[in-house]
Amino acid sequence: MSRHRSPQSDRNGPTQRQLRVGEMLRHALAEILRRGEIRDPDLTGVSVTITQVKPSPDMRHATVFCEPLGGRNAKQVIAALNKHKGFLRGELGHAITMKFTPDLRFVEDESFAEAEKIESILKSSRVRRDLGVPDEEAGED
Repeated sequence: MSRHRSPQSDRNGPTQRQLRVGEMLRHALAEILRRGEIRDPDLTGVSVTITQVKPSPDMRHATVFCEPLGGRNAKQVIAALNKHKGFLRGELGHAITMKFTPDLRFVEDESFAEAEKIESILKSSRVRRDLGVPDEEAGED
């Protein structure tokens, strides 16, 4: 059996190594951002949550999913993080022990907004009617 992975294996999801490295990168980036060393007006006083880091199979690139606390000004915060990704990559290189520090790409994590949208749909009167749940009972959650 060949030790090299076929391109089809990448469609099966991340490897254990990718998951482990992604979690290590997430913790290191969260610590770097917590220190507040980036001087940018869009990031001043903003708490950023790093929800997930997905490294590429070759570990040369990593997509960082993040969300500002409260979700306000997300576009400006993501743009500021992408503007300072060189600095963040340098700090990350000092914080982790990998052969190569991956190039970073910051994107907004939209899973919170999606979950909120689903929650509002499930609580709508139309869904309650379809489920046969009286309005008084639905408000007692």
